[in-house]
Amino acid sequence: MVTGRQRAWRWLGCGLGLWLGLAGSALAQATPESRTGAAASTGPAPVPAEGAGPVPIEHFFADPDFEGAKLSPSGRWLAATTATGSARVRLVVVPVANAGAATIAASFSDADIDEFHWVGDERLVFEVRDRLSGGGEQRFMPGLFAVQRTGGLISRLIRTEWQPIRDRTIAREPLEANHALLHVPQGGGREVIVGEFRWSNTGEPDGMIAKRLDIETLRTTNLSQGLPDHVGSWLFDPAGEPRLVTTLHRGRTGVHWRERDGWRLLMEADSQRTPWRPRFVDSDGRLYVTAASGRDGVAQLHRFDFATGRPEPEPLVATPGFDFRGYVISETAGGRALGVRVETDAMTTAWFDARLQALQAEADRRLPGRVNQLSCRRCDHPDMTVLIHSWSDRDPGDWIVYTAADQRWRLFARARTAIDPARMATLDFERFAARDGRSIPVWVTRPAASVAPRDRPLPTVVLVHGGPWVRGGHWRWDAQAQFLASRGYLVIEPEFRGSTGYGQDHFQAGWKQWGQAMQDDLADALLWAVAKGLSDPRRACIAGASYGGYATLMGLVRHGEQFRCGAAWVAPTDLRLLYRWSNASDSIEEWRRYSNPQLIGDPETERAMLEAHSPVLRAADIRRPVLLAMGGSDRRVPLEHGQAMRDALRKAQRPLEWVVYPDEGHGWAKLENRLDFYRRLERFLAEHLR
Repeated sequence: MVTGRQRAWRWLGCGLGLWLGLAGSALAQATPESRTGAAASTGPAPVPAEGAGPVPIEHFFADPDFEGAKLSPSGRWLAATTATGSARVRLVVVPVANAGAATIAASFSDADIDEFHWVGDERLVFEVRDRLSGGGEQRFMPGLFAVQRTGGLISRLIRTEWQPIRDRTIAREPLEANHALLHVPQGGGREVIVGEFRWSNTGEPDGMIAKRLDIETLRTTNLSQGLPDHVGSWLFDPAGEPRLVTTLHRGRTGVHWRERDGWRLLMEADSQRTPWRPRFVDSDGRLYVTAASGRDGVAQLHRFDFATGRPEPEPLVATPGFDFRGYVISETAGGRALGVRVETDAMTTAWFDARLQALQAEADRRLPGRVNQLSCRRCDHPDMTVLIHSWSDRDPGDWIVYTAADQRWRLFARARTAIDPARMATLDFERFAARDGRSIPVWVTRPAASVAPRDRPLPTVVLVHGGPWVRGGHWRWDAQAQFLASRGYLVIEPEFRGSTGYGQDHFQAGWKQWGQAMQDDLADALLWAVAKGLSDPRRACIAGASYGGYATLMGLVRHGEQFRCGAAWVAPTDLRLLYRWSNASDSIEEWRRYSNPQLIGDPETERAMLEAHSPVLRAADIRRPVLLAMGGSDRRVPLEHGQAMRDALRKAQRPLEWVVYPDEGHGWAKLENRLDFYRRLERFLAEHLR
């Protein structure tokens, strides 16, 4: 049984040189250097002068210098997305053996490269976005394009929704924009698998069929013969064979397995109470699922037994206290399993392969106290190439290349060169007992010692995650929490009941508890931090977006004595509106009719509960200052939520700062809007917590 790391320790650093001719020596020649009380940087970082001011806000919220990197199947080439030296994110390809010979494989003047994948060793496919537009102006179909690794003309495989991108594209007839990439088969070839979304007569999503797409000829092959209705997701084996689909209809989830004579129903259940969930299929056609175990209902990884129609009794992987999140690692289709990657509070990997296990130990020795995630190519050969993605709570991350042939370690790129890890805050994971005894996970971000003293209680921001049915925290650098900590605030992020990732019991304990027990968990988190001597009880504010914005407003309604102020953005304020169809909303019938009544409350029989816990109807109970921000084009939480809350607060003569970003949706996509909002938040907190 594999158990995940229970604590991510702080570390003393190791100097690295930069690859791509940027600066410095190779990692293999670097010497560890002790830095008392601070994490070290991987590569040259700015050293703040004595009395230097706070880290500029742009360093936190500007787009990263490098967004991602992937090795080609042979390990000879490294592709990455970067905005370095350009107003747009480009796709670059670098030969591992000659790092100085970088090629810009794809770039546009009116779009940014987003997700990308290797298709064999000579081609890549990628999607696009527009980071210079607000969220409300974004198009939700990212298209699909193909390009040779050496660059040149770009093939458009799937249309985008906006005006055609003309820069260096081949004028073939692509698939319509209602398609999306589903899977890239391992093992080479020139085919990918795409899905075509289907819609009902009333415009509701009503299924998805799968097709093979030849990226050279644009010919498609249907993979959906005999498919059941209302398919929402597909699972493929590594070679790209469709193996499993899940259906969603009227609050019921079905799981169907593909056999020679058609699709076999393996399970059908209430969507929120499925006995197990499919996760992935290996190259031998074995199905892996997660199933809840024990009193807390924590999900463990099992193989599925087709003879009994149930998961095998013994789990393959268990992570006590955390639902299984991860996957089995294999290099190619048909390849053996090399290890398993899991996330508890931090990401960790257990290798079955002795060579990779030794290399992991060496990476962890060179880069202590960090998550060092290895991805290998030609893993069984003497010329193996490995890409190490390394990050910590204080460092946004680096990509390092190890070549076994010469045993060299070279730093390829840093995610954010402007960030000095020595000036960043630390992140810890803990648990506390709520008022009813329930164990509540909580993430605590503590400012660096150079920013705020560690021997006295600090002004505090209780930062509430959205969702709410998600896991909020992960052990990594987070711009929002780091920004707040850089201004001297302790940041508390509770995984209140209803959050996922900590067992089915913790999730179900939040059903129909909006504004009630879920809210109490947030108040109890602050009381816990005060009792530990971390938080100043006289200087605390609550803040959050989406559900976190809702909880901020309800926190001021129910626990106003604990908070000096509240900052809420893109917040739902009237629970009754969550059940209403509207052209301005992206809410689908499955949510309105089946999920919301079960998770939030029945709009008919429990209407009084919904009204009692709608902030817009409780505005007179809010007596603390509010910062309320909305996106003018938000379809998840339409603007009317914010406008009604604004009017109610003004009618009650409550202190309010109100801002609308007309071009934004459910969050701030445009840099100028992000900077404007977080400057407002900085002033707002300083006014009420100093």
